[in-house]
Amino acid sequence: MAANIFPMSDTQSVLDAIRNVVGPSGCTTEPTDVEAYITEQRGLWRGECDMVVSPASTEEIAAVVRLCADAGIPVVAHGGNTGLVGGGLPHGGIVLSTARINRILDIDPADFTMTVESGCILADLQSAADAVDRLFPLSLGAEGSCRIGGNIATNAGGIQVLRYGNTRDLILGLEVVLADGTIWNGLRRLRKDNTGYDLKQLFIGSEGTLGIITGAVLKLFPRPVRRETAMAASTDVASLLELFSRANASVGVMMTAFEFANRVSVQGAIDLIDGISDPFEVPHPVYALIELSSPNPDESARDALETVLGEAFEEGIITDATVAQSESQAAGLWRIREAIPEWTKLQGGSIKHDVSVPVSRVAEFIDRATAAVEMEMAAVRIVAFGHLGDGNIHFNLSYPVDMDAAAFMEYWAKFNAIVHEIAVDMGGSFSAEHGIGEIKRGDVAKFKSLVEVHLMRTLKQALDPNNIMNPGKIIPD
Repeated sequence: MAANIFPMSDTQSVLDAIRNVVGPSGCTTEPTDVEAYITEQRGLWRGECDMVVSPASTEEIAAVVRLCADAGIPVVAHGGNTGLVGGGLPHGGIVLSTARINRILDIDPADFTMTVESGCILADLQSAADAVDRLFPLSLGAEGSCRIGGNIATNAGGIQVLRYGNTRDLILGLEVVLADGTIWNGLRRLRKDNTGYDLKQLFIGSEGTLGIITGAVLKLFPRPVRRETAMAASTDVASLLELFSRANASVGVMMTAFEFANRVSVQGAIDLIDGISDPFEVPHPVYALIELSSPNPDESARDALETVLGEAFEEGIITDATVAQSESQAAGLWRIREAIPEWTKLQGGSIKHDVSVPVSRVAEFIDRATAAVEMEMAAVRIVAFGHLGDGNIHFNLSYPVDMDAAAFMEYWAKFNAIVHEIAVDMGGSFSAEHGIGEIKRGDVAKFKSLVEVHLMRTLKQALDPNNIMNPGKIIPD
């Protein structure tokens, strides 16, 4: 995609004007400084841009966007660069970093809200909520570096979707700089506002293609007083689904997480990540990590969890289980789950699939997808893990031990087609929480209906008629 439609002399004059808006500390064209903003975090893709701009306020962002809109220069928003689908990859124009708009503007414990700028690091928001005895429940592996604006723009999921929903469910209001530089201030703290279109929903999950999110009102929740964590083992995924169904029926809203991992996932973490150990004496085919959260300090959550696990063991649904006896033991169990994406990144040669199917069909999906990919490559290593409680499985594939990792990556498109077709055929999605970005645009054209694609294009044309906001993402050509 072309950098822009204007000659270099005009582009340079716009860049000079942008520099005047943000000051010398708010922009850079130095190649060594720019590199981190144009390279995908895993090093799989690399883009290009004319300048990296870091405005210090919403007003500065609006001024920069106005200049770019008038000149037809593309604008790609940049948060923590933790995306996995090339959504922040620039192809010319400017990269607009939100790193300098990182203030918490207001925390209202009585209202259970927090108003923030979009450059805030997710982990900092979690800590700020905790300091006032509240919970901001969005939690994911990259929370120490991802920024809330990017979380909102991608509708991030994470480990507590089961109880609290996706990012979309945690947003009350937004502030957005539109494609012409207009500022829409929708920073409302209302739980009910039935006054027409819910405009914030257009920008949540839009990946910066309709506007740049500069602020948000976040929902807070009561901070759990007690957490109980357990890991259970079984012979197959269908048994874990039965365990989930029973737990969901008996403990209700106390269950905040129900994660799944197969043995290959766990073994890789044990082998390649320091400090990871097997919680059981013998290996098992599949594992579930369960967390209950309670506002009560008593033993009710633990009693409920132990009852569910005990009954499941007696009936042969699970083959073993361990309940954490301390916070450190709980952290150790969670560390196993967190280490799975770490070891696949460390090893390299991993083909990712972020899919979802109806929860009741997760076992069927894993069986079908396993058979299909092994038919294509018998020795492929299937690293299946994820959020069983909401049907989101990361069905990742690692290269066979006797195969070159780079050669294996040549199968990316083939394996994506196999796995995505199975997920969609089962009433699922080819992207559950990672978004579309650049690399899944073809799947949008393949799997979305013509009506859906037309509606997406219509929205894009209406809000960004000159196609300057993160062009080349989400919507197929």
